[in-house]
Amino acid sequence: MTLALASPADFAPVARRRLRIERFTGLGFALPAFVLLLLTILIPLAVLLLLSLTNYEFGGVDMDWVGLANFQKALADPIIRRSLVNTLLYVAIVVPGGVFGALLIAVLVHRRHRSRSFYEVIYFLPVTSTLIAMATVWQFLLHPSLGPVNGLLKWLGFSPVAFLSEPSTALATLAVIGIWQLLGFNMILFLAGLTAIPRDLYEAADIDGCSSGIDRFLTITWPLLGPTTMFVLVTTMITAFKIFDTVAVMTRGGPVGSTEVLLYNIYLEGFQYFHTGYAAALTFIFLAFILVFSAAQTFALDKKVHY
Repeated sequence: MTLALASPADFAPVARRRLRIERFTGLGFALPAFVLLLLTILIPLAVLLLLSLTNYEFGGVDMDWVGLANFQKALADPIIRRSLVNTLLYVAIVVPGGVFGALLIAVLVHRRHRSRSFYEVIYFLPVTSTLIAMATVWQFLLHPSLGPVNGLLKWLGFSPVAFLSEPSTALATLAVIGIWQLLGFNMILFLAGLTAIPRDLYEAADIDGCSSGIDRFLTITWPLLGPTTMFVLVTTMITAFKIFDTVAVMTRGGPVGSTEVLLYNIYLEGFQYFHTGYAAALTFIFLAFILVFSAAQTFALDKKVHY
């Protein structure tokens, strides 16, 4: 009896069939995610781009192709330039306040054992509350004559301040409210990052003579919080760029346009004046700003983060 050994040529069809099955299986797993991506992001972006190149107005039955005229109009519009500057100022205030304020609170709360849950709930409450409801509270707190904030200023000997009615203070006041909204969520992220740091590193630092809190923070805590800090920084910046609700509810872009921001102007053009094509062009400019800032931030910080 002789045994016939299979040659490599006999295994080739089997290997090709197995490779083909694996490819089809992989495509089958990826297909639902690709369809979801296509329906929720790619097709809406394509429609948005198409509308931005037309003069379509909401409710109209026809439209004309205008090319890049909407983008040229946006770049030459002084109101859009002012709203863009206001948006950048708002981001410049909210991002450092929301990130470093949350980091400070997280460090202070992290070592507490009995009261940690209490502080987590207190600081997280603004995240769960709707700003539409809290706007009334903030308007009362900051009222020039009835608000307790101005009452405290009067008691300390200062003149009352019309926080939301003065062009010099309105945008900064909205930025403070924005920081108040972000602190709780960012604090939870930093607490998760602090909890993941091994305690052995702190004990080793004590043995090496690094016993002060500031030294331990700079040599252990801050470097190991790098990935968390980068994530918090990018998400906070995107959230700050998307400021809309506080402006729409509390100031409506006033006084004298001091709180006009890009997203609020997109809303006005698209849903108040029905200039859909122009609003689509503004939306593309808005998305481009977020994309450029997020990419620059990520690439700049990624090299300095220790994973």
